[in-house]
Amino acid sequence: MKTSEFDYYLPEELIAQHPSAKRDEARMMVLDRKSGKTCDKYFYDIIDYLKEGDVLVMNDTRVIPARLFGSRPGKSEKIEVFLLNNTEGAKWEVLVRPGKKMKIGTEVVFSDELSCKVIDIKDDGNRIVEFYFEGIFNEILDRLGNMPLPPYIKEKLKDNEDYQTVYAKNPGSVAAPTAGLHFTKDLLKRIEEKGIKLAYLTLNVGLGTFRPVSEDDPTNHKMHSEFYTISQDTADIINDAKDKGNRVIAVGTTSIRTLESVYQKNNKVCEDSGWTDIFIYPGFEFKVVDAIITNFHLPKSTLIMLIAAFTSREIILNAYNEAVKKEYRFFSFGDCMFIK
Repeated sequence: MKTSEFDYYLPEELIAQHPSAKRDEARMMVLDRKSGKTCDKYFYDIIDYLKEGDVLVMNDTRVIPARLFGSRPGKSEKIEVFLLNNTEGAKWEVLVRPGKKMKIGTEVVFSDELSCKVIDIKDDGNRIVEFYFEGIFNEILDRLGNMPLPPYIKEKLKDNEDYQTVYAKNPGSVAAPTAGLHFTKDLLKRIEEKGIKLAYLTLNVGLGTFRPVSEDDPTNHKMHSEFYTISQDTADIINDAKDKGNRVIAVGTTSIRTLESVYQKNNKVCEDSGWTDIFIYPGFEFKVVDAIITNFHLPKSTLIMLIAAFTSREIILNAYNEAVKKEYRFFSFGDCMFIK
């Protein structure tokens, strides 16, 4: 298996720069994972593909405005501090630019109510900083921070909520679980009324989700770690569905990674929390997930490899090439697939 085998041609104009006018009016390619057959629908048609007793598993993480801009005391040069992980209390692992200026002990002031100091430098160059503030940190961050849009989105957001799912709840991600962006509250209500269970977990999506695979052999790629939490209630809903022969449908790759990580760790789905660096690629045996709602992913990325593991490399690349021909919109704000 080579990384180059997961490449495909994508015209730049098909990279979505903004969300659909209405979330559930995005296009949806329905893909049969066994035969490779496809049909073209809209996302609001998803309800027709869900059966009573199915479980939809969604990641309820909330994207934080992780990009902060400040300066060192007495200096005019702007310093960017990009939040990655909350390590403990007011301490965060961050990316900084320019890095050479950010030595241990360096202070950065963002406003009268927020500053930070570098307390450690990791081997990979990331800094550990401690924040100083008065009030509630997340409220201050909402006022001062900027949303961390992916590098391929060049347009500015008109509304920060456009990059949040309608069920976003637990702050901590620096990228949205984008498959969930297509749901509306009304659609979720109608799905529940049909007898489909909704179950939530949390995985804080890290910046590594955009990290390309640079190794020729993807198995040599080092995956980023992300923190997840799954409750007993969610575990019970999933296990009850499996016992009854009903489907567990994962919304997005983050939900897939969490569910399969928990099973791999505990040999069952149960209440759990921790860090996962699971890398799913062809040959992986899925233990929990029966169907997937997912967006279209970057060429040669770990995410397209994950989706290929659920079908096959040939089937997924054929579907992607078909989506290009039919001018589907790609990536975070783009259209989606239902793989059954």
